[in-house]
Amino acid sequence: METKRGNSNAVRLSTMSDPSTPVRLAPAADGGPVGPVMVIGGAEDKLGERVVLSRFVQLAGGDRADIAVISTASSLGEAATDLYRHIFSRLGVAKVTGLRPETREEANDPGIVEALRNVTGIFMTGGNQLRLSSVIGGTKLGGAILDAHGRGIVVAGTSAGASAVATHMMAFGSSGATPKNRMAHVAVGLGLLVNVVVDQHFEQRTRLGRLLAVVAQSPSLIGLGLDEDTAAIIDANDILEVIGRGAVTIVDGSDVITDAFQTTGHKPIMVSNARLHSLPSGYRFDLRARRVLPRDNARNAHIAQLAQGRVAKMVRQAAAEGANDRALERRRRQEERKASE
Repeated sequence: METKRGNSNAVRLSTMSDPSTPVRLAPAADGGPVGPVMVIGGAEDKLGERVVLSRFVQLAGGDRADIAVISTASSLGEAATDLYRHIFSRLGVAKVTGLRPETREEANDPGIVEALRNVTGIFMTGGNQLRLSSVIGGTKLGGAILDAHGRGIVVAGTSAGASAVATHMMAFGSSGATPKNRMAHVAVGLGLLVNVVVDQHFEQRTRLGRLLAVVAQSPSLIGLGLDEDTAAIIDANDILEVIGRGAVTIVDGSDVITDAFQTTGHKPIMVSNARLHSLPSGYRFDLRARRVLPRDNARNAHIAQLAQGRVAKMVRQAAAEGANDRALERRRRQEERKASE
């Protein structure tokens, strides 16, 4: 099935019987590729090496980047915008524009749409994905995000912003490792990723059960579970790359067997023959072929070099502190607090 977007670009929904069919937005009308989509599991490192956020800035153009931060999902008001403006500025970005429409009327304002005309990157903050989708979905701003993506602009979302990028959005649900009926509620998202459902804070909040439940009930979907401080980057060829501290869990229901259609109440669902992949940083996954790809050794060498530099820095700090146990314990606690932010 094809659905026209605007007067040019099309969205193609894949079928399970044809794995070669694209699972996300079709190429732009001018023949060029769509931009990468970066979904982040939340609580990304904001004070240390900032591997995830640094990669977003790189994709947006580095020191020439012009980034729009959309903070509609957040309950923190302009504080969320200011936080990312500060972080991106520290990473060398020359221009950061904050957008925070709180009503659909504001999201249909031509002025707010104009603000996206020349951006090189769009970043959607965490918060409440239903707030984000209900305010922006189907508005001129929502269309402008899709159009920017069609021009090759990178679009990223963290936490709630990550869930909202897909056509099928994990709206809310309960935690737990066992899939159960009525465990998750799915709504329509912003439409950048097709036939994909994204969940975040995945390992930290034990959300495997609800992702399994959604894929069992809708086996054409590919489920992506993102750990904190971890991102999946999907390029124009539907190749997913994992970066960050944790892992991305991929649930493929192509051959799933389930009794979800007859389970009642909040009872457990039988799910069998689902394919489960857990991919740490450096691994890639072909969303069209639904298979893991060989590791990118060149990129892994760079990651290892960064890790070695961090270890060397910690060794120097330990030596300077005289390897004082209490000082090291304080530093460990500081690192844990940073990771949770």
